[in-house]
Amino acid sequence: MNIGRILLSKRSLPGSSYSRLSKKMMKKTKKETEKRKMGKRSRENMVQKLYDTCKQVFPNGKAGYVPPPADIQRLTSVLDSLEPKDIKFTAPSLEFSSTSPGTKEAPLVTYIKLHECNKFSIGIFCLPPSGVIPLHNHPGMTVFSKLLLGTMHAKSYDWVQNRDQFNQSGRQQESGMRLAKVHVDADFTAPCNASVLFPDSGGNMHCFKALTPCILLDVLGPPYSEAEGRHCTHYKDYTYDTFSDVKELELKEDGTRYAWLEERNEQFVVLGGTYDGPTIKI
Repeated sequence: MNIGRILLSKRSLPGSSYSRLSKKMMKKTKKETEKRKMGKRSRENMVQKLYDTCKQVFPNGKAGYVPPPADIQRLTSVLDSLEPKDIKFTAPSLEFSSTSPGTKEAPLVTYIKLHECNKFSIGIFCLPPSGVIPLHNHPGMTVFSKLLLGTMHAKSYDWVQNRDQFNQSGRQQESGMRLAKVHVDADFTAPCNASVLFPDSGGNMHCFKALTPCILLDVLGPPYSEAEGRHCTHYKDYTYDTFSDVKELELKEDGTRYAWLEERNEQFVVLGGTYDGPTIKI
């Protein structure tokens, strides 16, 4: 006996329970289809959604402005939902080093700008293996970072505001070093949650080293501006065991680690890339 025919015959009986069930299933299937279509349209507009959210989260472009928690959560949620396929840009080849064989220099990093205005900027860093974004600060800025691809090591610091509790030698004072505490020192692998740093907390100074080919998306609010005094400063970090007279900084009871940061007069050279992903409507 053909079961399919039996079901078909029952479906044709008016007022049968199967007929009512079938209609419910059809409606459910229709809703699921519409939901998938809406989801597909939404994925196609993720870059635009990111821009629109940034525009709302950073309304004034003032240095030191920290968005309210609800806005931070909203932008973080958008970033956490992003996937490499949403950007749809042509990434440079990340499988090889752009430096000469035998050199100790880190391979060059490529930066691709998606958008920049006086209120915020959106950009992508493409790092080949061993590519490095050196230790740098973000004066008066709130920064969202999202690792889209690969594995990288991240390290970040915040300045120690009350240094009177630590003994500082004359050597350290003369060198112009400043004490900072370690906020993050760990490996991250995509997909992972976005990170947020603030003007005075959250690891305002950070650096990255790619362990595999990596793609990192950055949102800065407001962006760097020489005219407004927000210039990027690079640092060299000296850990607690560099100087014999600061070994008391090795660990506190809560496990906090410290380092001396020395300002460095150098430029971070990157390759410029062209964004050819989805168009952003301003």
